[in-house]
Amino acid sequence: MNEPSNFQPGTWTPQGETEGKPSEEALIAACATVFDPEIPVNIYELGLIYAIDIEDDGKVKVEMTLTAPGCPSAQELPDQVRDAILAVPGVSACEVEVVWDPPWDPSRMTEDARLALNMF
Repeated sequence: MNEPSNFQPGTWTPQGETEGKPSEEALIAACATVFDPEIPVNIYELGLIYAIDIEDDGKVKVEMTLTAPGCPSAQELPDQVRDAILAVPGVSACEVEVVWDPPWDPSRMTEDARLALNMF
């Protein structure tokens, strides 16, 4: 049987979707649903997500940082990222590691984040 050129191996679901390795775009979108409670911009636009590694079996590892070591949301933000990632179809497990190197600075923010925060 010849598969279409856009075929990706996975499992058919009743909704007609295939579940396989999650896409980087879907994982980024999931991270973008998490907001720092003190800053009205999502953590992806803030530049807090440093790396997203996706294994073939659906395990995901996220390296993220916080705006400052004393961030009051230090405990809850990694948990929120993990929960958001685990909700993406195809994700079998998620590990979130908070890293401090390189340290975060405002230059990591997207242009949209800078505009939202009036930081030019």
